[in-house]
Amino acid sequence: MNAPVAAPGGHINANLALKPVRIAVLTISDTRDEESDTSGHVLAERITGAGHELAAKEIVKDDVAQIREQIKAWVASGTIEAIITTGGTGITGRDVTPEAVEPLFDKKLDGFSVIFHLVSYQSVGLSTLQSRATAGLVGGVFVFCLPGSNGAVKDGWDKVISAQLDSRHGPCNMVELMPRLLEQ
Repeated sequence: MNAPVAAPGGHINANLALKPVRIAVLTISDTRDEESDTSGHVLAERITGAGHELAAKEIVKDDVAQIREQIKAWVASGTIEAIITTGGTGITGRDVTPEAVEPLFDKKLDGFSVIFHLVSYQSVGLSTLQSRATAGLVGGVFVFCLPGSNGAVKDGWDKVISAQLDSRHGPCNMVELMPRLLEQ
């Protein structure tokens, strides 16, 4: 029998205006193309549906160099505030997203993986152990790495990322920290 997860704290203050975040979506897959990229489409729809800007969307192979190149390019552009990847966080030989992305992190957001697994456990039970979802900061840009399944993308966005990228969420959110991420 599953024990209920404690209800999360925080709230959305509907009296405040949403500050849209410029978000890029990176699908990491050896087999998906634009037509079959269902998890990338789910993310794009949720991002724009929440009032944010889908600033870019790309697909790269499960290749460390390609993943790093795309993330570095988006960070260097100065136009992207958050990147969400989907795919490549599993445990098979071709799953290399954490190996590609974590060395780029200036700071790792350890709590993201913990909270993602907590909500994922409610959907898929112990199968959540097969995910190496991760997040961190790269050059002042938030990077969230989600598994490639539609369910994991929905859990990751709906139950974790969306509230923290909503400027109206209190008692605090990641948007209010964005101007200070590169402080010395």
